[in-house]
Amino acid sequence: MDFSDAGYEALIANIFQRFPSVQKEGFSAGAYKPGLERMLAFDRTLGSPSKQFKSIHVAGTNGKGSVSNLLASAFCSCGYKTGLFTSPHILDFRERMRVDGEMVPKDYVSDFLRTWLPWISTHELSFFEITTGLAFKWFADCSVEVAVIETGLGGRLDSTNILTPALSVVTTIGLDHCDLLGHTLGEIAAEKAGIFKKGVPALVGESQEETAPVFEGKARNFCPLTFADKTRPWPQAPSLLERMDLQASVQGKNLSTVLAAIDLLKSEFQKLNNTAAVEEGIVHTARNMHFHGRWERLSEHPYTLADIGHNAQALGPNFARLKELLAGGRFSALIIVYGIMADKDLDAILPLMPEEATYLFTTPRTPRALPAETLLQRFRACHNAEAYACPGVSQAVQKALELAQKQEAPLLYIGGSTFVVAEALELFP
Repeated sequence: MDFSDAGYEALIANIFQRFPSVQKEGFSAGAYKPGLERMLAFDRTLGSPSKQFKSIHVAGTNGKGSVSNLLASAFCSCGYKTGLFTSPHILDFRERMRVDGEMVPKDYVSDFLRTWLPWISTHELSFFEITTGLAFKWFADCSVEVAVIETGLGGRLDSTNILTPALSVVTTIGLDHCDLLGHTLGEIAAEKAGIFKKGVPALVGESQEETAPVFEGKARNFCPLTFADKTRPWPQAPSLLERMDLQASVQGKNLSTVLAAIDLLKSEFQKLNNTAAVEEGIVHTARNMHFHGRWERLSEHPYTLADIGHNAQALGPNFARLKELLAGGRFSALIIVYGIMADKDLDAILPLMPEEATYLFTTPRTPRALPAETLLQRFRACHNAEAYACPGVSQAVQKALELAQKQEAPLLYIGGSTFVVAEALELFP
């Protein structure tokens, strides 16, 4: 088929309009379609690409994106042709699927969609089911040796759960998407444990009191289970953590999970026994995988960090780290550009926000966003810090930069949502 950039952009715009994504529309408007029946049928129609490569399946409330990228980078560094499927994307939806760090080509996406759109429409697939099928087919066509596959939501009913992987990984469990996954840590853990497969080793990042019995119950007489925090740590782990280009404070837990996963995979993937190559991949994950929005430094002057952490479990360590940096004396002021989706638990997040900061609340370009004025009102009900509401991310960043010019050594943090970070990245060359 003839390809043009203009034709591709029109096709993608049409797909986004006809098949709402959870990232854009939330869990309404038909964007979220739990269940495996449609995905299984799509996979069979595509020639069962999910069965044509080895895989690592990763679920969890927080950290699953970082763990997936760290594992993929380690595999690449060891010489494996490696696929990586993650979500959401930040700037380009092709970020969701990569082979050896490179995004799927536009012409491949165009050919795939034009070929399969009639079937997709007839069977009313979701946006995530479409992208999952696209990723699996591309990985199979590329003859990848291994693919690291991140779940979209939950695990048991997630489209990616048609896989039978070499290893099932669950990172951390927290209270997020409670209306869909459960209102307790145990209920959510049960959904995540749905990715466990009979006889396939399973790895869980943390042995939490409320969730460990759930995982143990699911694994009993079903599959081998390991808790990463109960394994013998690598002696070089502290040095790796210091050198990693992923520098959020939560990366210590993620690294522990990744190193435990590599130990479990060494017998099947012999090249992982090359410790130097594994370490090289882990240290340079952000560079190798073009991984954005995880404590990412956008600017030196002013020193600007961006992070897509969006719930209390992720934001708590981020805000704590910002307070530590401010107290350390290197920075004279903390300025935070912040926006949030309306479905997040703001009541759990507000107490974590540093009183020592100046806030620029904003509304990113998505109908899911909580209006900046509403956010400001709720913030002022429990904080006395200086705060402003800005109509858009660009205006918030501009005001933050103006405030930064008045400070000797300002620290600027941009976060609260993938959408806020996505719009901000476009403002920093």
